[in-house]
Amino acid sequence: MDIKRLQDMPSWEWPPDADKMLLRVLRNRAADRLDRIVAAELAGDLTVIDDNLAEELLSIVKRNDEEDELRSAAVIALGPVLEYTYDEIDMPDDMTISAAMFNRIQDTLHRLYMDMNIPKEVRRRIIEASVRAPQDWHRPAVAATYESDDEEWKLTAVFCMGFIEGFNNLIMDALNSKDPDIYYEAICAAGNWGLDGAWPHIVSIVTGREADKALLLAAIEATVSIRPQETAEVLSGLLYEDDEDIIEAVHEAMAMAEAMDELDDTDDDPPDKGGKTLH
Repeated sequence: MDIKRLQDMPSWEWPPDADKMLLRVLRNRAADRLDRIVAAELAGDLTVIDDNLAEELLSIVKRNDEEDELRSAAVIALGPVLEYTYDEIDMPDDMTISAAMFNRIQDTLHRLYMDMNIPKEVRRRIIEASVRAPQDWHRPAVAATYESDDEEWKLTAVFCMGFIEGFNNLIMDALNSKDPDIYYEAICAAGNWGLDGAWPHIVSIVTGREADKALLLAAIEATVSIRPQETAEVLSGLLYEDDEDIIEAVHEAMAMAEAMDELDDTDDDPPDKGGKTLH
């Protein structure tokens, strides 16, 4: 099967040997460059990634003679499995890569990030991928990066703040940015941590008519984590939009907010006559 056909299929429909196909393309340095980039992007899917694919992706990131675009694609592909393994580390039967490989990836990415000879674009992707499994070195690295005069590095820092706790003040500061990409990442980060101070920005986005679609979707999602009790009220006007993605996002947000409200009500219920708390 051609690698591009694999790209056009949902991962749950991939053939059983998809992992081997991706591995062959990644290892073939004479293969078409675009095919290898696509293979790197697909190799990070949780339906196929294992120690062999993770090892090859990591090897590509380490090689200075590979082009930056491929190295960047390879390291970003490691992000989802890092996040998944970080959450499942106490349940080894559910992990898609071994604990040893997980630790190797973390240690290698830390070492590579600290190497100032690594191209800027690759270093940015390294920290963006690695923060999905937070480590102690990330906090000072993200804080220092945010202070950069380089807007691309500042953008990377704000993205990372969505995964690393303790940056509420800097996220709020980033919400004053005139750079639309930084502002978008700040909205996402504020939503991730439920920052109430970001609420005026959220309301302005969802009730206005000037936000682009990606920003609007991020703001819709953020309503649930920031003020779920007000989600239905602020989002109701968007139910008349023509865009199905927006309408679907609104319905999902409202359903989540309602579920959270019901859970709160249940937690507040008094015990029944048998002395048990209702859940």
